[in-house]
Amino acid sequence: MPPARRLLTLLLALLVVGTALGGCARVRTALALQPDDTVTGEIVIATPERGPDDTGPAITVPADLESEVDVAAYRQDGYAGSVLRFDDLTFDQVPQLIQAAGPAGGAVQFQLRRAGNRVQVGGRVDLKTVSVDRADFQLKISFPGDVLDTDGEDEAGTVSWTFTPGEVGDFNAVVAYDDPNAPSAVNWTIGLGLLVAAAAAGTIWYARQTRNPAVDRANR
Repeated sequence: MPPARRLLTLLLALLVVGTALGGCARVRTALALQPDDTVTGEIVIATPERGPDDTGPAITVPADLESEVDVAAYRQDGYAGSVLRFDDLTFDQVPQLIQAAGPAGGAVQFQLRRAGNRVQVGGRVDLKTVSVDRADFQLKISFPGDVLDTDGEDEAGTVSWTFTPGEVGDFNAVVAYDDPNAPSAVNWTIGLGLLVAAAAAGTIWYARQTRNPAVDRANR
């Protein structure tokens, strides 16, 4: 599975983790995709607090990411849990955080496809078995480019979706930004210039080797 696709798998699985937490939960995921394919963001995972000593659901960060992810206590609006914050993770590292939330079930369908400099994100989140009571599921992604079309709320390149418990929520977005793995125009121009220069130098060298030799005046 491509890294970017595994990234969306993580995001959407976190959105439906409330199923595993009993239905009443707050799962808010906010990510910013960078032009160099690194990811910065935070993930809130919390449940309604049952008392002053309640710390919410247990969170376990994979051992090889402990130094990259900061886990802090979260207590707000009657919810208790954790907030995971990270900077400059690669697309390969981010999916490992799904282990922090535990199994979320198979209630998610999605598609992520790149065609040149356009990326299409689409799918659905099935929350039909999630209780409406005190459930809060949100996804927000900031893109390094122009949002051409979306069914979410777009504000200056940041698209957000709020999913309703007890329903199936669709999400779609088409975004235009450069493929970091594609050769840049500058590199292509420089490469072409070097190729032309090498060809010209070869032509000049060949012409000098094959032209008529100078006439010896003494032999006239």
